[in-house]
This record gives sequence, structure tokens and C-alpha cells, in this order.
Amino acid sequence: MLGGTSEARALVEALANRADLAPSVSLAGRTRNPLPYPAPTRIGGFGGAAGLVTHLRAEGIDLMVDATHPFAAIMSMNAADAARLAGVPLLALARPAWTPQPGDDWQEAESLPAALAGLGAAPRRVFAALGRNEVRALEAVPQHHYLIRSVDAVEPPLAVPLAAYVLDRGPFVLEAEIDLFKSHGIEVVLAKNSGGTASAAKLAAARTLGLKVVLVARPPRPDVEAAANVGEALAWIDARLHARSARPASARRGV
Repeated sequence: MLGGTSEARALVEALANRADLAPSVSLAGRTRNPLPYPAPTRIGGFGGAAGLVTHLRAEGIDLMVDATHPFAAIMSMNAADAARLAGVPLLALARPAWTPQPGDDWQEAESLPAALAGLGAAPRRVFAALGRNEVRALEAVPQHHYLIRSVDAVEPPLAVPLAAYVLDRGPFVLEAEIDLFKSHGIEVVLAKNSGGTASAAKLAAARTLGLKVVLVARPPRPDVEAAANVGEALAWIDARLHARSARPASARRGV
């Protein structure tokens, strides 16, 4: 399991006590104190697709699930290449993107620089939920007053005149998001179109308060088998295990 999302954790939790599986998890290490998984977990990169191939072969991996963040495009490309080279079936657990609902005022941008341009030249009070690795791009448009939420502290603080920071981890709830936006006078919500439910409350809060939302569109992902939710991923795993057990013993991969 290439993890890092709430769906990855839910899938591992569903597999952890099964006698026919031995799940393991790999995390990129971008979050300093990730929530634990109920399975052996490694942290850090592989050194590209070739390093991942080495890992798959060394560990005798039979199935791989890419449940990384929708914006982890490089990791997903490496996973697709490694799966092909190692002959390991790969599933992308890719939660659907958010789509606008009645009452939404959305502007979707193809890139983070385009999203920042969409904030406009006039100073605005902006709630930014971009992740610690992307948030420094806000320094390119320092005229705005930012409220920045992240799991880990932004260190050093951004080189902008006006910024406040909130350390928090989802899932978030609508009432708390509304209170947060009101207390800081937020006018615009800036985020990546991550999809899922854990952080969708900010969009509902923006809809409730009539705020503009600027969303960064997802990057392209490799063309591999995909599941939209944990249930579909479980079904894929079971189907693969059934097909493997039906093959002659001489044709099976080692576990």
C-alpha cells in the first residue's frame, strides 16, 4: 500500500486482521507525525521507479495499491512504471474529485500559479489549505491576508506581511469551518481539488457563507485500474487473490 490518505488507512484497517494477507504500508514522509497504520510501515522514498521495483521484488509483493494523495502525481507515475516492470498488479484507489453544487462560486485553475492569479490584485482575506509543501508559493502574491491551515507547522513562516496559522488535521465539520471563516473574515477559499469527505466541509462552509472558492485542478494520473472507494478496492483485492489461488502452484508468485 502506497498510503498517506484517509482511504489508505481505512483499507489497511479492513485488511489488517485477515489471515490470507500480510499488508504493508509505505509513506512518503511529508507529514512529520503521521497517524499510525495497523500494519508494518516504512517512511521515505524509494529512489524512483527502479527503487520501487527493487522493493517489490525483495519483499515478494503480490499486489500493490496506490492510495496516495491525488496530487502525488510523480509517485503515481513511478508506481505504474514499477508495477509494469515487476509484473505486480496495481490498483489506484482514487477518490472522485469535488464537483460544484448549487450555490457554489468556484473558479478552477490548471495550476497553483494560475490559482494565485485568480485571487486578483486587490488584497483579500484568503483561507489557504494547500499543504505544507505548496504553501510557500503564496509568497508570490504577498498582498493578501492569509489564514493557513496545515498538519505540520510552516517553518520558517511565510515571507508575507499578513499571515495567521492553524495547525489541525481532518476530518473537519461544517459548523467549525463556518466559525473559523467568520472569525477571520475570510473572503476566498484557496485549495487543491483533493476530493473525499475529510476536508470537504470547507467547501460547504464557503457555499453557506457565499464565499468564492479557487481550486487547483488535479494533475494527470497514469492509466491504470482504479477504484473510487475502499469497498471497490477490497473487491479488486479479493478478485486478484481468487485468481491467484486458482492458478497452478508452479505459476504463482512467492509471498
